[in-house]
Amino acid sequence: MSFAHSLGNVRYTFASLRELLARATPLRSGDMLAGLAAQSAEERVAAQFALADLPLTHFLSEQVVPYEEDEVTRLIMDTHDATAFAPVRSFTVGELRDWLLSDDATAGRLAALAPGLTPEMAAAVSKLMRVQDLIAAAAKIRVVTRFRTSVGLPGRLSTRLQPNHPTDDAAGIAASILDGLLLGSGDAVIGINPAGDNVAVTTRLLRLIDTVRERFQIPTQSCVLAHVTTLMAALEAGAPVDLIFQSIAGTEAANRGFGINLALLAEAYEAGRSLHRGALCADGCVGDHFMYFETGQGSALSANAHHDVDQQTLEARAYAVARRFRPMLVNTVVGFIGPEYLYDGKQIARAGLEDHFCGKLLGLPMGCDVCYTNHAEADQDDMDTLLTLLGTAGVNYIMGVPGADDVMLNYQSTSFHDALYLRRILGLRPAPEFEAWLQGDHFQRLALEADRPERLLPA
Repeated sequence: MSFAHSLGNVRYTFASLRELLARATPLRSGDMLAGLAAQSAEERVAAQFALADLPLTHFLSEQVVPYEEDEVTRLIMDTHDATAFAPVRSFTVGELRDWLLSDDATAGRLAALAPGLTPEMAAAVSKLMRVQDLIAAAAKIRVVTRFRTSVGLPGRLSTRLQPNHPTDDAAGIAASILDGLLLGSGDAVIGINPAGDNVAVTTRLLRLIDTVRERFQIPTQSCVLAHVTTLMAALEAGAPVDLIFQSIAGTEAANRGFGINLALLAEAYEAGRSLHRGALCADGCVGDHFMYFETGQGSALSANAHHDVDQQTLEARAYAVARRFRPMLVNTVVGFIGPEYLYDGKQIARAGLEDHFCGKLLGLPMGCDVCYTNHAEADQDDMDTLLTLLGTAGVNYIMGVPGADDVMLNYQSTSFHDALYLRRILGLRPAPEFEAWLQGDHFQRLALEADRPERLLPA
């Protein structure tokens, strides 16, 4: 089926849903690299008009990646909730946008709608939205998850304390953990990207975090962001695994490039569920969310596994994978892949807000690594802008990196001080369990160790 729209005397035709979505996407370098972007602003506007008139039901009959070829497509279609979809079944994409911005789209109705929307529907409506629309709609949606802390509550902003070290040096990591904790960071997770992805390194780093957590009774969760198979092996060897991590993408082929598939993630989910390491949170709920996923626009294209689908639609499809496993945390590492996919600060900011909106709309607890690489046309001022916009949009958590400069992954992110800025300027607070800890005796005891971070190391 083709789609068309006329602007003046020019008629623009789009051969498929895949092409229509790509041409309607706001400009970004990755789609240009893939040869999918609109050839002019006029063609982009025509595609957006055609997309606005498209019934949502069309997304249930035409797939951007064939059902027979892709297990992510099969997951999306086989788990679609027709009952949840019913209230918007008669809508076009444009009508869905108008409804999302209306007073009728309450938090309760948006939560109930999430299982009825496919990722392609979410991506489509985001392509019709301005920055303020993406913020206004996302700000209505709260997705709360719990392990030892409750992340995503109204009026709260959490952080991942990211104490990476280029050689996995325990003393260096301990110093960064201490720095972050003293500045109120770490209520989402203390999460280390290991320089060496093996069971021995992963186990050692997990024990380091767990030693600090138990010694000072810190209500948080740990994660070493190793490959899921490494984490499962560490778990079987008795390592103190809290959150199970994996990078994911929006096509079967891209996930295969990560060395995973849905069956492997299901195996990891069952392994994590058997541990029962979560705790009663401040409101009495048992913390039973323990999966952690990271995504990013351009990952499928970089693996040549994009099926001629635009990178933002594929990013939304990754959220279907995440949604399947009830994650504690999901975040888009928005500017990490580089300027080949998001060229400058403007494109990074737009992508971060799209990802946050689409993830929340689909029912996910979205955070964002507000970041860029040093060869992108972006700087820390651009990140300050995106950070502030995401705060107003109700982002669940951001990253806390010493000095905003990750010396292991060689990219620029947000610092412990950036989180303090955002909390102060918007009147936000840490997770309630963590906030109580910051005001208690255990935190004061930790502060006494500030000049001797080596004391935090396991014996």
